[in-house]
Amino acid sequence: MRAWFPRALLLLALALAGPALAEQPVRVFAAASLTNALNDIGAEWVKAGHPKPSLAYASSSALAKQIEAGAPADVFASADLAWMDYLDKRGRIQTATRNNLLGNTLVMIVPSGKRFPVQTTRAFDLAGAFDGKLCTGEPGVVPVGIYAREALQNLGWWNALQGRVVGTDDVRTALAFVERGECPLGIVYATDAKISTKVEVLATFPSGTHKPIVYPFAAVAGARPETQAFLRFVQKSPQAISIFERHGFTVLRR
Repeated sequence: MRAWFPRALLLLALALAGPALAEQPVRVFAAASLTNALNDIGAEWVKAGHPKPSLAYASSSALAKQIEAGAPADVFASADLAWMDYLDKRGRIQTATRNNLLGNTLVMIVPSGKRFPVQTTRAFDLAGAFDGKLCTGEPGVVPVGIYAREALQNLGWWNALQGRVVGTDDVRTALAFVERGECPLGIVYATDAKISTKVEVLATFPSGTHKPIVYPFAAVAGARPETQAFLRFVQKSPQAISIFERHGFTVLRR
């Protein structure tokens, strides 16, 4: 009996510990423009034998605020450096894991069949070239809106257009407004325009008109142990690199 009792306790302890030691789903908070690419990468992660990741998409600003407030997340993928810096300064990410992984381009879009002549020069009067609203992310808050305002300012178009800009919660909402024809002009990322059959790219903003579009990835402070393996898969696996490139992103670091 004496030999059996400790052994029984050991077996019971191991049985109880088993589920706790099992791999848990990685919780990812990612910019809305990463939706399609990360959904595909998540499927590849599952094929590799891991639990399906929990993927939450919204504007980088909204996600950063949620993480700051204590929302349970393991990975943060931002559409700009500023919101990653915001969390870094507050000690909410693991700085050593930061990786500026992806690049993108900024484009003007119109509903399919609604093109009009445009030139991306200071001499061109964009405000006079179309009627109605211009949809993009909320300027000054949502990354695509920050890039858009910077580009419009550098081209001398912002003052004439400011009162006609509709700022949305994220880039996918801006895309949807243009798809439905509620906005005759929109500014989104090239990768977002690429997924839609209902819009056309009218023009690409020259890279010098705005800061480089960079997507940093990082582990959140207190992230689950599985997070490091997931980040390696996203950043270095041939499957992930191929998916990002197929969706139109530029892979900056591998």
